[in-house]
Amino acid sequence: MLATAIIVFREVLEAALIIGIVLAATQGLARRANWVSAGIVAGVAGAGLVAWFADTISAALAGIGQEVFNAGIMLFAVVMLGWHNVWMKRHGREMAQHMRDLGQAVKLGSRSMTMLAVVIGLAVLREGSEVVLFLYGVAVAQPDSPGLMLSGGLLGLLSGAIVGLLMYRGLLRISSRHLFAVTTWMITLLASGMAAQAAGFLMQADLLPPLVQSMWDTSGIVAQNSVFGRVLQTLIGYVDHPSGIQVLFYAVTLISIVLLMRLYGSMSSSHKVQPIRAMET
Repeated sequence: MLATAIIVFREVLEAALIIGIVLAATQGLARRANWVSAGIVAGVAGAGLVAWFADTISAALAGIGQEVFNAGIMLFAVVMLGWHNVWMKRHGREMAQHMRDLGQAVKLGSRSMTMLAVVIGLAVLREGSEVVLFLYGVAVAQPDSPGLMLSGGLLGLLSGAIVGLLMYRGLLRISSRHLFAVTTWMITLLASGMAAQAAGFLMQADLLPPLVQSMWDTSGIVAQNSVFGRVLQTLIGYVDHPSGIQVLFYAVTLISIVLLMRLYGSMSSSHKVQPIRAMET
């Protein structure tokens, strides 16, 4: 549930900030709400299609071996989560500036109103599609009941929408840079934990050696199946007695994502997405 809430919150917040930037840049423009609403509806419908085909692909590949299938889904989610963090580190400020420029162009009449709906629709489609793909990995890594995943998704959806709205209205004086810094680290740790669990599945299928059967055993301190243990498993990928290959996958994933974010982040002048409140002035 926590993993679902974190991922959905992050994606919804990104979409909400893009929508907020466009709305702030087109204040006073007639019928802008209609075009933005049309874009949101189209984006949600597109994400729904992605979810439908993802389920079809999942069913088609389920016969290749449950452990291998689970590991493949989780590793794909790890790559997607890691690259998402790296891409946002590199292009977050650039994307925000592009949205502001587009809003001003529409307001001045040099771009059509249809472009508003197209850009908003693509933004919602992108974030919605990422949610679908990420949650497939989470469903394998954290086999919660559908009710818990739905609750986590709704919590993330409402939280992301409310925070985005408050930032747009200028009521929440927190830079989006700080919010994204926190969620970036949370998603990095989540991805590392999923990589370790994927290694565990491949080890069960005898495709990877354990290296060391048990690196440590902290079940006497925090049991993995306890409430606190499950929270730690979601947030940081906690395992009470991991094998050597699981620790290796965790460390390599964590270090790789951090190094790639620093490498690609340093290639841009800075990564400071301005709060939407500042864009309204």
